[in-house]
Amino acid sequence: MTIDVDIIFKIAAIGIIVAVLNQVLIRAGREDQAMMTTLAGIIVVLVIIIQMINDFFIAVKTMFQF
Repeated sequence: MTIDVDIIFKIAAIGIIVAVLNQVLIRAGREDQAMMTTLAGIIVVLVIIIQMINDFFIAVKTMFQF
């Protein structure tokens, strides 16, 4: 199994965007929106990871089917 570097870059890009937006919103006095932005970023990353785990389990399942 190979490591998909594109996924790593996508997750890193999401983290950078969320961090920048978080700082901008905090400095603008919008802490609630900053928190929501952070939560949205976490959810997006979790969806990506869950999809990867699902794909992995499907691949394992197909390997053991006869």
